[in-house]
Amino acid sequence: MTNRKRPTVYITRKLPDAVETRMRELFDAELNVDDKPRTREELIAAVKTADVLVPTVTDRIDAALIAEAGPQLKLIASFSNGTDHIDIDAAAKKGITVTNTPNVLTEDTADMTMALILAVPRRLVQGARVLMDKPGEWEGWSPTWMLGRRIWGKRIGIIGMGRIGTAVARRAKAFGLSIHYHNRKRANPATEEELEATYWDSLDQMLARVDIVSVNCPSTPATFHLLSARRLALLQPTSYVVNTARGDIIDEDALVQALRAGKIAGAGLDVFENEPAVNPKLVKLANEGKVVLLPHTGSATIEGRIDMGDKVIINIRTYFDGHRPPNRVLPSRS
Repeated sequence: MTNRKRPTVYITRKLPDAVETRMRELFDAELNVDDKPRTREELIAAVKTADVLVPTVTDRIDAALIAEAGPQLKLIASFSNGTDHIDIDAAAKKGITVTNTPNVLTEDTADMTMALILAVPRRLVQGARVLMDKPGEWEGWSPTWMLGRRIWGKRIGIIGMGRIGTAVARRAKAFGLSIHYHNRKRANPATEEELEATYWDSLDQMLARVDIVSVNCPSTPATFHLLSARRLALLQPTSYVVNTARGDIIDEDALVQALRAGKIAGAGLDVFENEPAVNPKLVKLANEGKVVLLPHTGSATIEGRIDMGDKVIINIRTYFDGHRPPNRVLPSRS
């Protein structure tokens, strides 16, 4: 690449300094120093002139935007694991390669999932707020005050036994939970044996039998509102739901109704159906101690973000060195 013109790279959000410095060293990179989300008009202007677009999950790279791209745009190197924000088929039809940054956020997201699995039944946020919001009013320990639910010995039902789901299962097993899972394909026998995991080909049957549900599947047309009002009604009144995947996998209105009616005990959410907007009814439930809400921070570690940036750089360099990028995302089969 040293003997050729450096590719122009348009980056939609602020990235870690170490990643941006390397980008500037290798490419003609346009940074987003103030981290203000790019407007639709800015994205259209970018795809008309840049060789590479580096979007994130907050950018909507749909067919209409891709149609505006000039012939020089050859690569969309997404700074993300998921690619549901990109129309992969539209990009392929225009001869644009799409890449992502897989396998670097597994442990961070699994850590946050386990944090929510602990936080919701044990009322961690409620307890912390007693000390923060009303300092000096805590009267000390009491045998019947701020009682939560034990998680040891309970059953967890994992929806999506991919890398993150498996990492969640390993953590949950260490905390004494019994592992149950639903997946498109059954996990390999060695994984099942290691985790002592029970496979359910019927999601409905699994939901009716577990105490904690962890959503760890990708967002696809098939998983939209996978946890519908009907499926949420299958849960026990003492069950909890945790979602660190994508907000639209759960029917949020149905979840609110189930929580309000006491049909389930609580929920821990790191993602939301209409991000960045958060349903005010969920906020109200959080203030009442029935929900723990986090601002999509499941993968937010310094190490994870730098690893993601490294993968973006490798994908760009590999492409412009004339090779197939290692993290190419293929279009769907027609």
